[in-house]
Amino acid sequence: MSVTAHAPAHVDDHAHDDHGHHHKETFVTKYIFSQDHKMIAKQYLITGLIMGFIGIAMSLLFRMQLAWPGESFPIFEAVLGKWAPDGVMDADIYLALVTIHGTIMVFFVLTAGLSGTFSNLLIPLQIGARDMASGFLNMLSYWMFFTSSVIMVISLFVEAGPAAAGWTIYPPLSALPMAQPGSGAGMTLWLVSMAIFIASSLLGSLNYIVTVINLRTKGMSMTRLPLTIWAFFVTAIIGVISFPVLLSAALLLIMDRSFGTSFFLSDIFIQGEVLHYQGGSPVLYEHLFWFLGHPEVYIVLLPALGITSEVMSTNARKPIFGYRAMVASILAIAFLSTIVWGHHMFISGMNPFLGSVFTFTTLLIAIPSAVKAFNYITTLWKGNLQLNPAMLFSIGLVSTFITGGLTGIILGDSTLDINVHDTYFVVAHFHLVMGISALYGLFAGVYHWFPKMFQGRMMNKNLGYVHFWITAICAYGVFFPMHFVGMAGVPRRYYQNTAFPMFDELTNVQILMTVFAIVAGAAQLVFVYNFISSIFYGKRGDKNPWKSNTLEWTAPMEHMHGNWPGKIPHVHRWAYDYSKTYENGEYILPGQDFVPQDTPLQENEEELNH
Repeated sequence: MSVTAHAPAHVDDHAHDDHGHHHKETFVTKYIFSQDHKMIAKQYLITGLIMGFIGIAMSLLFRMQLAWPGESFPIFEAVLGKWAPDGVMDADIYLALVTIHGTIMVFFVLTAGLSGTFSNLLIPLQIGARDMASGFLNMLSYWMFFTSSVIMVISLFVEAGPAAAGWTIYPPLSALPMAQPGSGAGMTLWLVSMAIFIASSLLGSLNYIVTVINLRTKGMSMTRLPLTIWAFFVTAIIGVISFPVLLSAALLLIMDRSFGTSFFLSDIFIQGEVLHYQGGSPVLYEHLFWFLGHPEVYIVLLPALGITSEVMSTNARKPIFGYRAMVASILAIAFLSTIVWGHHMFISGMNPFLGSVFTFTTLLIAIPSAVKAFNYITTLWKGNLQLNPAMLFSIGLVSTFITGGLTGIILGDSTLDINVHDTYFVVAHFHLVMGISALYGLFAGVYHWFPKMFQGRMMNKNLGYVHFWITAICAYGVFFPMHFVGMAGVPRRYYQNTAFPMFDELTNVQILMTVFAIVAGAAQLVFVYNFISSIFYGKRGDKNPWKSNTLEWTAPMEHMHGNWPGKIPHVHRWAYDYSKTYENGEYILPGQDFVPQDTPLQENEEELNH
């Protein structure tokens, strides 16, 4: 494998030995306005988890409404106030809950929780860098993310209600402040929040890209990078390409709402009155939104898949199968994901020829996805499996990635998609392939790198097992039946289906899914208890508790700004030398079945490699 030249930032390893210790850190500079990537990773994680619980709570509220439409629940009145008079949910707040739930989970939990947390934590540590390329921009990106989160939560409390046009915010509901209660101030706050969020993501992504390209330690060629870093690196590139397009859509929407333009509006009638808007097209907004919206699926998924590669190889005690094929599949997914956005728009009146082009490119993305799935399964095959919670969540991710991906073949075909497009079938598909898979990746990462984040403390393994099994069973309990509800024609985003007698017999399925959802929500409380209690009282483990090869486990347990005291370790091999033996059956390092990346090559090993 080729070895790159020594990265210029590390020519003088001693230049930064006391980096961050020239002045005594205060509480504010250490824990609040920190420029240390490890602290910023924790800030992202905790903020993302808090937003996650807001998003999950919303989903439980609207699932109760779907299971028992029109019923009175005291919790509705307690939580929703005037939007649930006498405990009966109002139709307007239902759509608002769906909208904010989708927005929070996709952007504020999965995007920031995965990229924000693990790109920050792992990129400098795994490539052998003292910190990110710009600590200040890193801090700024977190605080912009935090600000956007706060604005999104504030939008829940405005007089006319939060944004209620669905998480995709299609015009005209989003472009006309008078369209419905959720089109007023709540929508404006949504747009402001997302504009700040996008700026945060762009700052973060640029930082990640520059860090990976410029700050790799000596010997860390691109072909020796762990697959986690490849995933974070490519994710950041997709973000830089696609997020500005959503920003432009949001800015044009603000102009339509507030300055009388009509980019997305034309021939609008409200209560028989003709509005003056003309010449715009809501389909233009769809193009702009989905140009980010589809790559967003992989902005969420690729970091989870990268984490799975690392966790699975470590806990199978085997080299990852097909490293170069895995890198190629990450690059292929990144490219293809930016040219398939039109499959979200098959029912928008798209030219059938154009639809066939998007069908072809959409089905093509199954190839690199299948490569990843087969390589994960082959890595597990005949491995010495350590079934800890991180490993279970990684295996769970492969399961949901495959089951969710199979239904994507149906939705990627323009002829088949038209039949199920606006039904629960679509909801089931993207929750499995993107929502649950990415959440599993997030949980796997938290269980695996918790000791690195919190000075060697370990999470409780038994509580981790409880968390995994309840979550895994309930996730399929919610989303597997949803495919059949969708194929029966039940439309999504409807507040209730009591107006359609043909759906009455499906009410029991809605109740079943809701019960599973409530139990799954309760299981996350086990995780939260485990997470918080382990920070303070978790059992302390070894410096390298999982016997892993990557560089982050060579850094001291006690956090220091600069990661390593003295010289940064140099890299001599790839990240997946597990169970590597000589010809006579002896391990390279006697007594252990793994060889860390900073262990020099030995003579007879070099001969074997040639």
